[in-house]
Amino acid sequence: MKAYELLFIVAPTIDDESRAGVMKRIETAIAEGAGVVDNVDNWGKRKLAYEINGLSDGDYTLIDFHTDPQSIAELDRVLRINDAVMRHMIVARTDRD
Repeated sequence: MKAYELLFIVAPTIDDESRAGVMKRIETAIAEGAGVVDNVDNWGKRKLAYEINGLSDGDYTLIDFHTDPQSIAELDRVLRINDAVMRHMIVARTDRD
């Protein structure tokens, strides 16, 4: 398994239940790919570099995890179809294993 990190942004106006649903879906997608979540770091509300859908702030979350490279495409697909996720980025961590 390789180390990855996922940073995703949701609108700061969504409720905690929807936010928890997004996290649960991400954790499920990682677990289905035989992966494990190492750390979840909630950065909270921060200013966006540019407006997205009329919003200038976003709620950021960083997730460190290990999984097989084949499951990254499924995780990316899950994040793309989720309406609550405004932006996301998955990066392979070469400094960890």
